[in-house]
Amino acid sequence: MQEFDHIQSLWQSHSVEVKISSDEMLAQAKKEVSSISNRSILNIAGMVTSFVAVGSLCLFINFQSWTTYAGIMIVLLAIAALTIILIQGHRLISRNDFTTHPNEFLVSLKQYQLSRFSLYNKMYWIYAVALTLGVGLYLIEVVTYMELWAQILIVLFSFLWMIFCSTLVRKAVIKKDRERIALLIEKFERLGSQFKTQS
Repeated sequence: MQEFDHIQSLWQSHSVEVKISSDEMLAQAKKEVSSISNRSILNIAGMVTSFVAVGSLCLFINFQSWTTYAGIMIVLLAIAALTIILIQGHRLISRNDFTTHPNEFLVSLKQYQLSRFSLYNKMYWIYAVALTLGVGLYLIEVVTYMELWAQILIVLFSFLWMIFCSTLVRKAVIKKDRERIALLIEKFERLGSQFKTQS
């Protein structure tokens, strides 16, 4: 047992310092910023596409119940609000050029991190409740034309899908997003300290 403790203490005392040049770190950071920015644009494009698809229901289908139109309007408002928040987040990440203003970009990146935290913890639940209410109102008219087993199946599937997205998917996305942004912030802080020591 003493040999194991001795080997462990030797292993822990032996640390290898990995040095990476500021150019390599800047190239990695540029790639990650580009990835976050592209993902942000894809999210916005997906939300705009969803808005158009849901909005087109009112144009091409003549519904009889006011609840269906109310449900569609609630869903459209929820999508529009989330799209505006996503656009604001994208502006934070793309507002400053990190190669010329690394400190300003770092501040923007920290603000982006806070906005994402707020999005996942506060706005997500408002969005989920609005979608649930909107889809519920929409389904009142739609499911009345179906048989009982199909009605139960649609309601059950919708409920299970919301639970799945609210728990497993949401947690995985939050974890991945948090790690990616934290790593990027750490890289920019290290870049800033390297530039200070070089000057």
